[in-house]
Amino acid sequence: MQELVIDILLAAVILTAAVFRFVIGAKADSGMTRRQKRMLERILAASGVLLVLQLLPAELFARLDETLFPSAGRWLRFAFYLADYFLIGYDILRKAVRGILNRQVFDENFLMAVATVGAMALAIYENGDYLEAIAVMLFYQIGEWFQSYAVGKSRRNISDLMDIRPDYANIERDGALEQVDPDEVEIGTVIVVQPGEKVPIDGIILEGSSSLNTSALTGESLPREAAAGDEIISGCINMTGLLKIRTTKEFGESTVSKILDLVENASSRKSRSEDFISKFAKIYTPAVCCSALALAVLPPLARLLALGLAADWGTWIYRALTFLVISCPCALVISIPLSFFAGIGGASQEGVLVKGSNFLESLAQTKVVVFDKTGTLTQGVFEVSGIHHSELEDEELIEYAALAESASSHPISKSLQRAYGKTPDRSRVSDIREISGRGILATVDGRPVAAGNDKLMEQLNISYIPCHQAGTIIHMAIDGSYVGHIVISDVVKPNAQKAIAALREAGVERTVMLTGDGEKVARQVAEELQIDTVYSELLPGDKVTKVEELLAQKSGKAKLAFVGDGINDAPVLSRADIGIAMGAMGSDAAIEAADIVLMDDDPMKIAKAIKISRKCLGIVYQNIVMALGVKGACLVLGAVGIANMYLAIFADVGVMVLAVLNAIRCLFVKKL
Repeated sequence: MQELVIDILLAAVILTAAVFRFVIGAKADSGMTRRQKRMLERILAASGVLLVLQLLPAELFARLDETLFPSAGRWLRFAFYLADYFLIGYDILRKAVRGILNRQVFDENFLMAVATVGAMALAIYENGDYLEAIAVMLFYQIGEWFQSYAVGKSRRNISDLMDIRPDYANIERDGALEQVDPDEVEIGTVIVVQPGEKVPIDGIILEGSSSLNTSALTGESLPREAAAGDEIISGCINMTGLLKIRTTKEFGESTVSKILDLVENASSRKSRSEDFISKFAKIYTPAVCCSALALAVLPPLARLLALGLAADWGTWIYRALTFLVISCPCALVISIPLSFFAGIGGASQEGVLVKGSNFLESLAQTKVVVFDKTGTLTQGVFEVSGIHHSELEDEELIEYAALAESASSHPISKSLQRAYGKTPDRSRVSDIREISGRGILATVDGRPVAAGNDKLMEQLNISYIPCHQAGTIIHMAIDGSYVGHIVISDVVKPNAQKAIAALREAGVERTVMLTGDGEKVARQVAEELQIDTVYSELLPGDKVTKVEELLAQKSGKAKLAFVGDGINDAPVLSRADIGIAMGAMGSDAAIEAADIVLMDDDPMKIAKAIKISRKCLGIVYQNIVMALGVKGACLVLGAVGIANMYLAIFADVGVMVLAVLNAIRCLFVKKL
């Protein structure tokens, strides 16, 4: 019955391998590497040979004993099985020998080699069946191929996502475009990006407009519109129009280079779980080898010397070999790093770059999230948010203010010009005089205009109406009479309020905002977003002090994350348990200091990143419990003689396949 089951399994393996190799493997986009295809061919060939050998009648080899010489059939049969064994297992044997020579003996290759070679030797000694040894090696290789394919697929998901490295940059010379290496392009060079090409270097658009595909950077599927004067970052794809861009960074400092560096180095920072598994395997593997040796030697000796019974070496050596196969730590050693790698890949698809699996693990324990305000919860761009007590039409008041401020490069002046929506006609303005710290006096269309704060109105002895709304207040007076005031404030990001609510749903217990703004503005933003605690009027050093106070207040294994975007946030990002930087608008210093980078500056991604990390960590714990539980039970069964080689290969390869399947779930995060 057992051999019939094996024959059915072999037939299924042949059919499946053939489908993968010759049907799926024939497609250009199948994703299998040459090594995986060659390995699949070996599995296919070895399965076919083994199935043929199983189906050959035993009488055929018996007749050879009579025709040639005694035992000829036995040794010819052994030669066929041995050839099949080497066909499927020669690379495992080679790795095991290499490990012994390099004094790195105790790994899964050594365990598998000893177990299968021992099983072959027992079969020769007892003139038994070689099926078990070859089937164990075959199914182990199937598991290895599956693991290789799964890891390769998760790597390709990240590679496809991060396929943003530009091959060249176009420079216009003598009326023709010349392709040069992006490393050779200096700051200030004008490059040309044609439709369908990747933007190679960060810069500012000088000419042209286009739709940009930023999905590889931000996870956002909708294209973004860009026009002359807009900043553009490398790594996005120009979809429609021709763009001329003046570079503002060297290639090595551009966004695309930093993203690639973050992803490539992410695996070098291991989590505590990965470190535990690595240390565990170094102790575990020698321990099970010694246990297997003791199982093979001590019970037979005890039977022989203490009880006076037959030693029964074959039974106990078989149990020891089964014990070795069961104990192979592949499921843990492979699936735990793969879980974190897949988690980092899944987060990257959503525009969240995690610099290492240790940070992904820490993020799962986040209970306190501290925010910078400007550029993090707000857009960092001042906009007109209100017009009060105006004796003119709102548009007319904005027009007078924009014309009066047309000669200034101050952010407040720029916000007035954006609200005006036109290019100010400077010919309508004369006698512009700026009063430092107070405002501007000018003549617009022959009428004296004053635009400024309370102090300017008091200086001009003009009665004004105070504004109780938070923000920058521009009082307006025309012909010496007060006509109203304009409120300019930093605009809260559209998703900021939802992001705070999502964090609470994700298990964050406390949200805090730190800002250098005045108390009135800070409290208004905090109340609008429902942030628990706010600290205002802070210098950069004060932010570090506040974070250290918050770190001292948290309990147990809880982690504190700080989210910021500015140069002044870099010290705080480094000091927090987890630093999260805004990648699109954030400063280079903040991105460098952070552990996690949000590529599209959307605070909603913070809650998603926490959910991804918790899902990933949950899968890691599931795999650890499953692998240790199944292996522990099978080790006991193997030691007492209940488990045979086939149960052993399930405990090894079967559990590994299940663990790998579970691990790659980390890639699928869209619905979190």
